[in-house]
Amino acid sequence: MESHISVDGPEPDESLEQLAAWLRDEPELAGRVRPKTAPPRDGEMGAAVELLVVSLGAGGALSVLAGSLRAWLSQPRRSGIKVTVHRPDGQRLEIDARHVTKESVEEILRQALRAEEE
Repeated sequence: MESHISVDGPEPDESLEQLAAWLRDEPELAGRVRPKTAPPRDGEMGAAVELLVVSLGAGGALSVLAGSLRAWLSQPRRSGIKVTVHRPDGQRLEIDARHVTKESVEEILRQALRAEEE
């Protein structure tokens, strides 16, 4: 199973890079986080990272991802940021840094992954 995650808010590209580094620092997620790039826009030299793909296998990776996202979003300078989990059916589930708990993040991730299994 994979979770596709994007970041909205001030400086989304920088925030997405910071989130990727944060998640890669989690021992249980090491080697499971990779960027997905969008094609370059007209006038751009290279492709920008569009979202993160986090591979979640058996074990507690989902709980670790939820806890790590909550901790990252809870940092004071992240208050204007929203993390979006993209479902395979095109729906988006949003996590607002102003209203984040580990339980809410984990439930949103479970909803997104449930759609993958259907």
